[in-house]
Amino acid sequence: MKLLKRILGICETPQPFDAGGWSYGEGTLTVRLARMPELRRRGGAVRLEGGGLPRRILVIHGTDGAFHAFSNRCTHMGRRLDPLPGEDRLECCSVSKSTFTYAGEPVSGAAKTPIETFSVTTEGDALRIAIG
Repeated sequence: MKLLKRILGICETPQPFDAGGWSYGEGTLTVRLARMPELRRRGGAVRLEGGGLPRRILVIHGTDGAFHAFSNRCTHMGRRLDPLPGEDRLECCSVSKSTFTYAGEPVSGAAKTPIETFSVTTEGDALRIAIG
């Protein structure tokens, strides 16, 4: 089943259970942590799509304790990304398994160019991510 998911580019990271837990406007993505249980633990992640976003976004509560945001698009074939459990890396959801650091740099696989990363700031119980 996992191979079939990779062939089809199906990722493990879910969209948020509470679709009202985030909003986008004027170049800023706001994620309300109280409404986003997927991000409560280290290693948790959520993919955000639609809602006026100019691109798909992956938000991760990293193994380092910080929050990270990425363009959710592998630079090799454009497939979505998933965090690697217990590691500070992301992996493409395709058979090529391109792997990237939290800084966006490619580590292994077919991708040779970095993925786009975004600055994340915490304001109270919200994350602010400048998408532009």
